[in-house]
Amino acid sequence: MPLEPLIHLLPCFSQGIMGLQWAKHLGNAVKVTINDLNENSVTLIQKNCHLNKLKVVVDSEEKEEGDALEDDGTLGDIQVTRMDANVLMHLRSFDFIHLDPFGTSVNYLDSAFRNVRNLGIVSVTSTDISSLYAKAQHVARRHYGCNIVRTEYYKELAARIVVAAVARAAARCNKGIEVLFAVALEHFVLVVVRVLRGPTSADETAKKIQYLIHCQWCEERIFQKDGNMVEENPYRQLPCNCHGSMPGKTAIELGPLWSSSLFNTGFLKRMLFESIHHGLDDIQPLIKTLIFESECTPQSQCSTHAPSNTNKQEENGVFVKTTDDTTVDIYSAQGKRKSNEMTINLAKKQKTDTSTAHPPFYYNIHRHSIKGMNMPKLKKFLCCLSQAGFRVSRTHFDPMGIRTDAPLMQFKSILLKYSTPTYTGAQSEGQMPPAAEDTVTDRVEMSVSDKAEASGCRRW
Repeated sequence: MPLEPLIHLLPCFSQGIMGLQWAKHLGNAVKVTINDLNENSVTLIQKNCHLNKLKVVVDSEEKEEGDALEDDGTLGDIQVTRMDANVLMHLRSFDFIHLDPFGTSVNYLDSAFRNVRNLGIVSVTSTDISSLYAKAQHVARRHYGCNIVRTEYYKELAARIVVAAVARAAARCNKGIEVLFAVALEHFVLVVVRVLRGPTSADETAKKIQYLIHCQWCEERIFQKDGNMVEENPYRQLPCNCHGSMPGKTAIELGPLWSSSLFNTGFLKRMLFESIHHGLDDIQPLIKTLIFESECTPQSQCSTHAPSNTNKQEENGVFVKTTDDTTVDIYSAQGKRKSNEMTINLAKKQKTDTSTAHPPFYYNIHRHSIKGMNMPKLKKFLCCLSQAGFRVSRTHFDPMGIRTDAPLMQFKSILLKYSTPTYTGAQSEGQMPPAAEDTVTDRVEMSVSDKAEASGCRRW
């Protein structure tokens, strides 16, 4: 029995380019609906459909266009609607919803999760980076209910803010989410999640929304511990000792944020396979970086080859897992949706993958450079952290960022150990520089003290 086509929705698209690509390349495997409230945009979408030999369907009936197109010459059909996006998402059920409004997307999240099907996918694009990047903090508090400040990891902070808003909207509809990937590129933040139906999945998702404790002096950070009891001294949760050595209140509370993983390694490997299969060379470097980041492994040690005990597909030398732990079969052999069993399996898999999730946030190597020292090359420093026993990888959020589970003090100590001093004046006078091993702790403390003297006393 042939599989039923997946129903895709693009509720806020002025030109419908993405929907045209889906219908043209995927054919009868998908049913695409493009919506826009503006009449001129709807007319433009219909013209673009005709240019690409796609049949326009309005209100489930083919639009009559005279002899413009013949039925046997069309590559597929696209349904074009003109109504409010929230109304449309309440009227019908969809397997895939891609939200790309102007500015924030929080106004459409409740409607998107109201009727999205089990194991469906919701893609959210947010272009309100002024609020997400802490340039307009009052707007972030108004739209997302989050307290944020500008940090060295502000791009990942923005992604976790959007995921937290998506998770809360899903939980209100008794649905949970599994984050497939989240990226912050150019002028937007893109988050893609898989929907898991049921109150159990919703409760597990809600537990992953937590507050973050951020030190304003050294920028160390840690998610608050679970529990409802009031913490007597929340500064003890931070690995740094800035509260004891610096004046005033040194830490602030950020959030609430998404505290779990931002990437699904299996989904990203399948994306890499499909990008190679379709010849999408421009996107492959980014996907590879996301795979390394999801596994928190340097590129020299990471491989996209699948284990030998799984079914594999090969394309241009790249192996990709195709078992159920990597991809989700939306339909069974009888054409019916796998709902309860697949949801339970995914929930169990999420629990087992918690221990192997990538560390949250990253450090900028330039932000923590030591005064009077030349830093090592980024690749060399990644190897040094890995040899010290820490998980480490680069991140797409920051070209000079390093994702690692090492505490900041250990990060700075290893950075200083492999940095070379710039004693130009001392060497000309015949003085020898001190050994780096004997002054690691002193130089780290001096760098923190210099920062305190330069920036003054910051309060809570």
